[in-house]
Amino acid sequence: MGCCKKKIQNQNAERKQNTESKQNALSAEIEKLEDMPNIGKVVAEKLREVGIETPDQLRAAGSREALLRLRERDSGACLSMLCGLEGAICGVRWHDLPEETKAELKFFHKNLE
Repeated sequence: MGCCKKKIQNQNAERKQNTESKQNALSAEIEKLEDMPNIGKVVAEKLREVGIETPDQLRAAGSREALLRLRERDSGACLSMLCGLEGAICGVRWHDLPEETKAELKFFHKNLE
């Protein structure tokens, strides 16, 4: 798992750099997890249960790390949730994520099983 975790951290760092300016604009407007796209009350509560309490904390963790934490408590955390988390971080509905991003997330999720 160490190698996988390092890869996740590298991917999250790259993604963070690519979306930094957009996130800075969103950070000023979004104060609660529920204010992010794709994050409703239930998902927000699950995130809080694993130590992710703010949008900034979700951005810092990244979608993959957040899903890994969620799966420790809920094995039902699925690909749709992963895409939703990534969309929330990027400030878009998960349906609007680029196809390449969706494919990367699908590959990551498939390799968890």
